Amino acid sequence: MRAQPGILPDPPRMARFITFAVKPDTDPKAALRALASRPTSPGLVVGLGAPLVQALGAAVEGLRPFPHLVGAGIEIPATPAALWCWLRGDDRGDLLHTGRELAAVLEAAFDVSEVTDGFQYREGRDLTGYEDGTENPKGDDAVNAAFVGGAGAGLDGSSFVAVQRWVHELARFDGMSTAEQDNVIGRRRADNEELGDAPPSAHVKRAAQESFEPPAFVLRRSMPWADGREHGLVFVAFGRSLDAFEALLRRMVGLDDGVADGLFRFTHPVTGSYFWCPPVADGRLDLSAVGL
Repeated sequence: MRAQPGILPDPPRMARFITFAVKPDTDPKAALRALASRPTSPGLVVGLGAPLVQALGAAVEGLRPFPHLVGAGIEIPATPAALWCWLRGDDRGDLLHTGRELAAVLEAAFDVSEVTDGFQYREGRDLTGYEDGTENPKGDDAVNAAFVGGAGAGLDGSSFVAVQRWVHELARFDGMSTAEQDNVIGRRRADNEELGDAPPSAHVKRAAQESFEPPAFVLRRSMPWADGREHGLVFVAFGRSLDAFEALLRRMVGLDDGVADGLFRFTHPVTGSYFWCPPVADGRLDLSAVGL
């Protein structure tokens, strides 16, 4: 398969998420060629944002700006970024140095705009203690959900990714009873079983991927994060298009039926970006779709 090898595997033990902005009055092409000359590996996933694709004078069908959505007492911010790198591994020091190396490769045309360190909590749980990604597609279904196919050279094997950094107010969550917490999620934390009588606002009901028409399946690769002052979840969802994620997000905000997701009782996103993750050819990023 021509996909970047770090997308399909489960989230790593540790990660570093880095976003970059294009420096004013610079041409990013040489820096991108230098990045694409590096052999691909499961330790790095790269995504190009709409601002960068436009700066290259190119277009990728399906790539668009992240939507700024507003619901009742809810705001979903849009924070466009040029380039996104997801560094995957099991040693925080190694990830730091890899990030420094990438920044050096890109420094002629890119500035680091944000760095977030992610980690695995227990066996793949959110910081609330609930299992994350329970309804992720598996096997061929995951491939079909996450990757472009039938679009031709330079596009097949690519993927679109939605990235948000959510900030949790865990003290507020801890103030809820166990039953309230389970109803917010729609599952029992104790055994991960879905609640048959969960309220319409339960996250499981708001984000039931099979309940959309067409079904809104995405491949989630989210990870908890913390920086000593705040904490939450880096939400990462790969798709063959951005349509499925956007349908999920609109329903969560309550734009479909006026019912907002219970998650907003204790957490909210502070960033929101879309990226196109190019395919691989001969072991390196294939940037032919954007003219490189």
